[in-house]
Amino acid sequence: MKRILSLMMAALLVISLAGCSNQPRTETEETQSGAKVQEASAESVKAEETESAPAEAAAESEAAAESETAEDSSLSAETGSDDTSSAAQEEAAHSEVLVAYFSATGTTKGVAERIAAVTGGDLYEIVPAEHYSDADLDWNDKSSRSTKEQDDKNARPAIGSEDISLEGYTTIYLGFPIWWGEEPRILDTFVEKYSFEGITVIPFCTSGGSGIGRSGSNMEELAGSGTWLEGERFSAGVSEEDLQAWIEGLQ
Repeated sequence: MKRILSLMMAALLVISLAGCSNQPRTETEETQSGAKVQEASAESVKAEETESAPAEAAAESEAAAESETAEDSSLSAETGSDDTSSAAQEEAAHSEVLVAYFSATGTTKGVAERIAAVTGGDLYEIVPAEHYSDADLDWNDKSSRSTKEQDDKNARPAIGSEDISLEGYTTIYLGFPIWWGEEPRILDTFVEKYSFEGITVIPFCTSGGSGIGRSGSNMEELAGSGTWLEGERFSAGVSEEDLQAWIEGLQ
């Protein structure tokens, strides 16, 4: 009997020990399983982030490009508007009247500036490539530069000022001093250089007493184009009122 009880107790002890050993294994497996699930979730999230990063970067790049394009378009529009405005202002500032003149001592320049003030015309100075000194202008010296030029009908002193476009001008007042009864030869250089087609040319001169003489007809023949009116001689102190009266009398 005692032996049977001992066997029964031993069997119960084995069963008890088996149950205890199964419990830790179950918790470990569950822990490992949970860790694997977490790792899988983390890898899934990381994969999603990795996949979405290029798309987000592309979207940001596209948005930036659109912004730059919009800014460039706006800038181009503004620049185009400025260019158009500048061109319109230049066109509006261009007068139909030009006052071109040669002045060796400044006398003709003063009269030309007054004519420009009265007419609203543009000014253009015919500057010689080689400046005339006082000795060059000595009319009492037969060997002076100006005397030699005026004695030679074919003399053509070079012009040093920049070329001018006569496009858009309908009237040109052409001024000069009287040298030895005629226009200085540099005026002949000027009228032979340009076309005056469709332009009315009005000569005017300054002198101490000599009239304009054949200067206008000389230049008209050399120019070969344009409508030339009879010129007028003025003193250095002519007023704007007198010039205005003269200009109105031409019409």
